[in-house]
Order: sequence, then C-alpha cells, then structure tokens
Amino acid sequence: MPDPRTDLLRALPQVEELMQAAPMKALETIVPRSMLVDRARAAVDEQRQLILAGAVEAVDVEAILTDAVNGALATLRPSLRRVINATGVIIHTNLGRSVLAEPAVQAVVEAARGYSTLEYSIENMARGSRHDHVEHLICALTGAEAAIAVNNNAAAVMMVLAEFAAGHEAIVSRGELVEIGGSFRVPDIMAQSNARMVEVGATNKTHASDYERAITPDTAMLLKVHPSNYRMIGFTESVSKTDLRHIADAENARRAAAGEDRPELLVYEDQGSGAFIHLDVFGEYAEPTVRESLAEGCDLVSFSGDKLLGGPQAGIVVGRKDYIDRLKKHPLARALRLDKMTLAALEATLRLYLDPEDALRRIPTLRMLTEDVETVRERAEALMAALAERVTPGQAHLEIVEETGRAGGGSLPMCDIPTFCVRMRFEAGNAQGCEEHLQRNRDVPVIGRIKRECVLFDARTITEEDIPEIACAVASYFAAFEGRKES
Repeated sequence: MPDPRTDLLRALPQVEELMQAAPMKALETIVPRSMLVDRARAAVDEQRQLILAGAVEAVDVEAILTDAVNGALATLRPSLRRVINATGVIIHTNLGRSVLAEPAVQAVVEAARGYSTLEYSIENMARGSRHDHVEHLICALTGAEAAIAVNNNAAAVMMVLAEFAAGHEAIVSRGELVEIGGSFRVPDIMAQSNARMVEVGATNKTHASDYERAITPDTAMLLKVHPSNYRMIGFTESVSKTDLRHIADAENARRAAAGEDRPELLVYEDQGSGAFIHLDVFGEYAEPTVRESLAEGCDLVSFSGDKLLGGPQAGIVVGRKDYIDRLKKHPLARALRLDKMTLAALEATLRLYLDPEDALRRIPTLRMLTEDVETVRERAEALMAALAERVTPGQAHLEIVEETGRAGGGSLPMCDIPTFCVRMRFEAGNAQGCEEHLQRNRDVPVIGRIKRECVLFDARTITEEDIPEIACAVASYFAAFEGRKES
C-alpha cells in the first residue's frame, strides 16, 4: 500500500520557488539573500518533519511562505532586547537578573562611547591595573583587605579552587553540595579545578568533628557553600564559619608546631548571593552580608555581582591580601577578567552603597525587594486603570489580587514577598494565546505569568513607565483576536 506521505513530500515547494514569491522578493532589499534562502529552507524542512511525523494532511504552500517571511523578518529584530518583567520574580535569571541603577547605565554608556582609563593611571601617568577601579570600594564596603572581580561567581569559585586546592583536598559538607542554575554543581567545578573533594557529614547534619576527623596533611581548604537557592528545615545542623575558623586555626598551629612545610589551611565561603546590606525586612531569612562572613573568620569569600548586590554580572572574591594577590597572578585572572563596560557598571553600583539609604532607593533590585506593599498596590491600580481604558468588558474581566513574589536568582529562597497583581480573566480569547502574542508579536515583549487560565501582571517588578506599553500590548492582542474571528 503506497505511503500517503510520499505525495505530500512531493508537494512541498522548492526553495527557489519560495524565493521567487513576491513577499520574499520584496525582502531582498533589506535582508541578505543568503539569509532569506536559509529561512525558506528552514520553513520547508519544518513542514517536511511534520509530514514524516504524520501531523500534516495537506501541504499549504502559503503557510510555508508565511513562515519563511516571518522568519526573515525576525532576523531584523535584535535577539537580545528589552522586555517588561511582569512575573513578580525580581532577580530573574532568564530575563537578565538584576536591573542596573541609572548611574550604572550612564557609566556603561560613557565607557563604551570612547577611550577610558581602563588600564591607565592618571595619577602616575603610566600603565595601571583594571582591578583598581573597584577594589578600594569593595574593601571599604566589606572590610576586606583586598578584592578581585572576574566575569561571574562560577569563575570566581573555579579560580579560588584552582589556586589554593589544585592537587590537594578540600573538605565540604554533603549538605552543601549544591546545584544552581545551568547545571553548575559544586562537585563538577571542584573536579575541573583539580581539587580533591572530601565529603563529610550527612545530607541534613554535619558536625565540627566531621571536619576535624577528615583533615589530613594534604588538606588545603575548608569549603563552606552558602545554600542561597534552597533551605533544609527540620532535623538539620551545619557548622558555622566561626567554628570552621577555629578548626583551621588549630590545624595551622599544629602544623607550625610540628615544623611541617605546608601551606596554611584556609577557610573559603562561596556565598553566592552577595548581600552588602542586611535586609531586615526578611527577618531570620535575610541573607548574611559579605562583611559578616569575613568577620566570622573566612579567609576568602566569593559572590555574584548581579544578585543581591544589584549590579552587573560579575564574580567577586574578597579576603586576605596575600591570598588575593595570588589570585591576581593566576593565569585564569586574565582569561576571566571583566571588560570596561562591566567594570564601569560595577563601580557605579558600588558607589551607591556608600550611602545605604541611597542604595536602597536607587538600586532597582533593592528597591523592588524592600518596597512597601501599599506602593505596589498603587502601581497595580494604575496598571488596571490603564488596561480598563483599552479592554472592553466583553473581552476580559480585570481585578487586583494579592499574590506572592519571589527574589529569584538563587536568593532568599524561603521568603514570600507580598505583592499585588492585575488578573485578567478572558471572555474572548484565552490566556495561552495572549501570552504568546505578548511575547512573540511585540517589539518590547511583556512577560507575565499564567495562573488558572488567567494572565497575571505583577506590579512589584514593573515600573510606571511600563504601564502604557503593557496596556498597548494587551489591546493589540484583543484587536488581533477580533480580526482573526471576523476573517
């Protein structure tokens, strides 16, 4: 019996046939022909795969042409572009984590538009170091002796382990062998750095004696990994940084007394979230600050620049000057160094912290985390009023509802952040179709969330300037839906 798919495959248009169609010919003046050919071929290939899967009963050449044209038009849009975050997740990893403060944005523009003092010292009129732009600020804000910044915290962890534990043992609690976004796992990064991981304790409980028993002459590091993206509750126990400091001091004293020619056993914390201000609003669940970690006895602490710090993507290591000096000389320091624009944004963000109240007000991440819920409600009311002007009662029902926001980005996992959303219940169209339209058909995509067949726009993560754009986007969905229904 002949395979019906054979006739369908034969009915597929040739790529050149699509290229001769008027819509594709019209695009040749603004899109390179090679790119148009790629889009046409991709559209035909997609239809071919559907036929082979038995999902097509007839070949629609016009639909294939439309896919090719839309694919070509999509290449004219920047792939990396602004979106409106109406999800209620403040440090949204998929949407770029922390939003930069305006002074940081301006600093990036200034650094990008011309030459700069990236590695030049005006004071000495000679070559300088790119570390100097942020190191003194980080030290002043954390109490560290020295600091270095690289391109993210995973890189910082890798560099610390490679410098101080490569070929040696690093002891870590089983309860801290975490995995964070992008499948970054502590055991994997330790293996890549050539450090030998020694696991101690149980998943839920680790005692100081577990570390003490595991120490050998080849132990180089006691590693503490702060569980910034999860919490264990119930029958749990962990060893504090202060206790790890006492254990390391006792072992270093023993090595010195025995005349052993070995490096000091150091205490290193991968803190992750990088808080510079203790956010009292979150009570017992507030993340420890970098200054607190150093004060409790860590030789080195590393953290992210784009989480609770509220700056650009960066990995920052702070601690003892002799250890930081070694990191600056490590070959990875050049491979992982920050570019001028990131340094400009980081420096501008750090300067805001010189006045903590100014930081809370002007750094968007901190503002959104700590903003009074009544202020959020007022913004939700403004959004609903704008939507009500563009959405008719026969299209959707609008109401303000209480919801729970999240810090996101692997920070403050136990904290429910009260917020208000505008909930849109559909009388025409549906939530899935609206979501697709808001994201795929808008120059500035609007990212909300769906709950129980409704679209929610969270007022905590939007600004007043976003409100007209959201209203316009929603109105365009209903206009498009009505147009499809009439046709």
